[in-house]
Amino acid sequence: MKWLEKIPLGPLVLVAAFVALLPFRPEPHLWEKLGMLANGQLTRIVDIFDLLWHSALIILVLVKIILAKKRNG
Repeated sequence: MKWLEKIPLGPLVLVAAFVALLPFRPEPHLWEKLGMLANGQLTRIVDIFDLLWHSALIILVLVKIILAKKRNG
């Protein structure tokens, strides 16, 4: 995970937010897919992939923050 430590947090957060909100209209895919997941409608492979794609960088940001907190005590 040394490669993750080398990525600056600020730009990573900005890119993660941008990707999470794409496309901006009519509704961000992440919100749409989370709604489908909550309603039990997330069944197609393409929708599951889309959820993972739009949330991957957010997960990476969370992992980076958790690792930094563990490292700093």
